Amino acid sequence: MIYYTQKTTGVSVLKPSKLGLGLMRLPRIQNDKEDIDYDKAKEIVNYAYENGITYYDTAYFYHGGTSEEFTGKALKEFPRDTYLLATKMPGWALKTEEDLDNIFNEQLRRLQTDYIDYYLYHSVNQSTLPNFYKYNCYEFLMKKKKEGKIRKLGFSFHDTPQVLKQLIDEFEWDFAQIQLNYLDWELQDAKTQYRLLEEKNIPCIVMEPVRGGALAELGEKANNLLKSLRPDKSIASWAIRYCASLPNVQTILSGMSNMEQIVDNVNTINNFEPLGNEEYEYLEKALRIYREKDKVPCTNCRYCLDCPSTVDIPKVFDIYNDYVLDMDKDRLKARLNDIESSRQAGNCTDCKNCMEKCPQSIDIPNMLGTILALVK
Repeated sequence: MIYYTQKTTGVSVLKPSKLGLGLMRLPRIQNDKEDIDYDKAKEIVNYAYENGITYYDTAYFYHGGTSEEFTGKALKEFPRDTYLLATKMPGWALKTEEDLDNIFNEQLRRLQTDYIDYYLYHSVNQSTLPNFYKYNCYEFLMKKKKEGKIRKLGFSFHDTPQVLKQLIDEFEWDFAQIQLNYLDWELQDAKTQYRLLEEKNIPCIVMEPVRGGALAELGEKANNLLKSLRPDKSIASWAIRYCASLPNVQTILSGMSNMEQIVDNVNTINNFEPLGNEEYEYLEKALRIYREKDKVPCTNCRYCLDCPSTVDIPKVFDIYNDYVLDMDKDRLKARLNDIESSRQAGNCTDCKNCMEKCPQSIDIPNMLGTILALVK
């Protein structure tokens, strides 16, 4: 395993691993429910730990609020000083300043620990920033840091470079987490976000390196192009290597849902090769091919749920994104009809509640209508 050492602080007691385990997409007992399949998820955690992964990222609302509790149980058997815990304060859920203390203490209880190694203000954007200021979140978190209950303080980010610059100019941070991959480098201007952090010497933690699995399957033509150059590498490994080749990337978080994914990602990092010039050229060609496919930029973060009309928005978009790779309308219709009737796209009432929560700024009601029009 490769580990990160921040230039300004030297060698730390426990270094964060270049590959981190995201605990947002753990195996589930049923695909349409958030309940974690404990045995399968524990197998993934054990494999991560045994193969040198030291960084474990969860959050208050992941898996319907059960991810933190699972994480605490799964890691409890290992010495506390051999792994790094990351979790987050859900600013959008705050109603009073007292909620900060209540949520933080509940997180310590769930995680069965008395401190958090990497603590983040969760999902910073224009809609969550008002609560950040209103409830004096930074002051509260700095207080917890001084008490030793937070070791490093950062935030996860979903907005424009201008908002990011405001945040890192106004406050001192130990790290920041951004959505970065070879598609979003230009599409969501992750390039500028990364460079802003680099200029401030703020270590970058990457989320969505494979864009919710979308960059693990680019379509036959793009896949074949990459395989022609590196038949020994999985398609997903190109995305991981892209991020790992950036010098200011501390940890690449991957929400690994099965053993195949974690084995492949661990192998990629353990045998890491920075992308070479020819590989960048091939990746750019593959990306041009991929972007010809009109995919919805959904990362399956599930922030859009619960939908008031109970539509399973991520599932609908996942089915549609599969469709644009093969354009099989009969298969698209069959798979959409296989969704439980109460959760189908046709139940959308255009309330736009989902759009306020979507980090990707997708016009969800309009996109659902477009998908329905394809199968009428």
